[in-house]
Amino acid sequence: MTEVEWARIRRGLRFGQVVEGTVVKVPRPGAIGIFVDIGLSVGGFVDVVLLPERSDDWPAEGTVADFEIWWADSRHQIRLKPADSRYLRTDFEDFVRCVRPRWPSEVGQPVPDPGPPTLDEMRSALRSDGPPAGSV
Repeated sequence: MTEVEWARIRRGLRFGQVVEGTVVKVPRPGAIGIFVDIGLSVGGFVDVVLLPERSDDWPAEGTVADFEIWWADSRHQIRLKPADSRYLRTDFEDFVRCVRPRWPSEVGQPVPDPGPPTLDEMRSALRSDGPPAGSV
């Protein structure tokens, strides 16, 4: 896929936009996440951090479910979160408050291409107490 095609697809995405998808691959249950076909020329992916702790509770290959757009960046992959609470980590509300506190206000907004992460963003992702002071 070209960068131009990826930019075109990304421009049509909104945070929280619901898409139907089919789970096509669960490569290492409990370790990586799941790959989802959402009917575009780019794949969808649900990261392990958004899924239930027990991989037995994850959607199996072939499962058709609704997913929400969570992120899309330069990796040519659409990051998704399960819309069905059965497939979402049980403490999602607490999790999102800690790692993505602006999520509620981002829903419905266009998904930008943030470019590569800055050094501060990478450090923040590794810190357990959230983003650096003054960065939010």
